[in-house]
Amino acid sequence: MSNDQHSAPAVSADTPPAAEPPAAVPPVAVPPAAAPGPDPVDAPPTGGAAAAGAAVSDAVAAGPLPTDPVATAAPWYRRAFADLSPLRDNVDYRRVWLGQAVSSIGQQMTAVAVSIQVYDLTGSAFATGLVGIFSLVPLVAFGLYGGAIADTVDRRRLGLIGSAGLAVVSAVLAAQAFAGLGLVAVLYAAVAAQAGFFALSSPARSAMIPRLVPSHQLPAANALNTVSMNLGLTVGPMLGGVLIGAYGAQAAYLLDTVAFTGTLYAMWRLPAMRPLGERKGRASVLDGLRFLRDQPNLRTSFLADLAAMVFGMPRALFPAIAVTFYGGDAGTVGLLVSAPAVGALIGALFSGWVGRVHRQGAAVLAAVVAWGLAIAAFGALHNLWLGLVLLAVAGCADTVSMIFRNTMMQVAAPDEMRGRLQGIFIVVVAGGPRLGDFESGTVAALTNPATSVISGGLACVAAVLLLAARRPAFLAYDARHPTP
Repeated sequence: MSNDQHSAPAVSADTPPAAEPPAAVPPVAVPPAAAPGPDPVDAPPTGGAAAAGAAVSDAVAAGPLPTDPVATAAPWYRRAFADLSPLRDNVDYRRVWLGQAVSSIGQQMTAVAVSIQVYDLTGSAFATGLVGIFSLVPLVAFGLYGGAIADTVDRRRLGLIGSAGLAVVSAVLAAQAFAGLGLVAVLYAAVAAQAGFFALSSPARSAMIPRLVPSHQLPAANALNTVSMNLGLTVGPMLGGVLIGAYGAQAAYLLDTVAFTGTLYAMWRLPAMRPLGERKGRASVLDGLRFLRDQPNLRTSFLADLAAMVFGMPRALFPAIAVTFYGGDAGTVGLLVSAPAVGALIGALFSGWVGRVHRQGAAVLAAVVAWGLAIAAFGALHNLWLGLVLLAVAGCADTVSMIFRNTMMQVAAPDEMRGRLQGIFIVVVAGGPRLGDFESGTVAALTNPATSVISGGLACVAAVLLLAARRPAFLAYDARHPTP
């Protein structure tokens, strides 16, 4: 159900001299003897992973989450829109968000430019499709390892390295386009490097969020993150197409390179972001998998997302659906592909209510059920405009699910595990839709596209209902008393 995409030196004089205490956890009294100690961001608690996790849970469970008085006093029609308080109140988060929004648009422009270049050079749809394979393998391999690294090093530094690497790759793509090399191997290598840098740094960037905003603003911050992501998915390809048509692929690559300056500046201005809790001498991917295995609520959130992507993701059938359902062409395929992203963006823009929802587990399951029902209806009703609306509804449900799943992962998991969980999340996001392509394509080959779409949506709903029956504690999950 999630969209798959891409999104240091010593601290400079512009960097704030000291980091604020971790914002995701309300302040905990410190004994006088410990007061003169090092900065709380840099100095982990001494109780190890279990103690750190207990501290997080106890601190959050100590009472109701604080509310934003400005947001609470706003008229109802303003509260319906995305809550901007994380941007308003947290300058570091604001810089990071703006940098990510701009670079996301640039990366989607680059994705379009690479596909167009490969097809122009080869004239082969198969060669163009290989672009996805060259990005998938590094995403899976480096996603897990990047999450483990993010739990053992300064996350700010890792984010800087990843963003700088992505900027360099975009510059290389611009240079080869200006030089007219015409080598498909260079494009494949650049795409693989791009995916690797993204997978290494993305878990670190995601794990930073609970340190940049207070806990009661995490749902709003995650909603705003989906806004920036879907701005990239909608604006990026359109802007890229215009630029490429007017000035060539090199224009898109060059603009993408420049766009990374915002992210680099935002990362540079951050304080040190070393993980809290017990530091280990090595980055262990298996520790993250074991942790997830033993945390039923977090595990259920991952399984719900997998159910949506494997059974309810009919994107591989869009070309066939465009012809068989609507008698359309490539333009119809483009509308079908973009409709979920438009719905996701609308859902994020009207997400002001998410901060008032405490039963986040129930919200995740309800959103995935809505996704499955919308997809099943899309398969049954063969009217183009109604189909686009249903796909947009599915995209909106995706946004709701993503907001609450990310919030649960950030709050219920201890800080020293957040990077590894984000790495596993990247693998799920990268691999789930590919499994969905295989499932929907296989069923369509055995039956027909309509049966494949309808059965997939209903199977998604059935899987979620089974999860709810097997894990009633997930339905009862309360954000005011988070348990992983």
